[in-house]
Amino acid sequence: MATILLALGLVLCVEGLVFALAPSRLEDAMEALRNIPADTRRLIGLAALAVGVLLVWLAKSLGA
Repeated sequence: MATILLALGLVLCVEGLVFALAPSRLEDAMEALRNIPADTRRLIGLAALAVGVLLVWLAKSLGA
């Protein structure tokens, strides 16, 4: 449970930084995402998911 809370906290910190430091760039990024086909966005999401799972597994392996 502590790992989940840590991960959630880190995600919120990174997301908060984006909103706080570059809100107009975030709007540009969202517009760029609208121009990418849905299938490509899905593949990008799956790749991000796979990298995230790999990083969590690596972190847990190194910490154990």
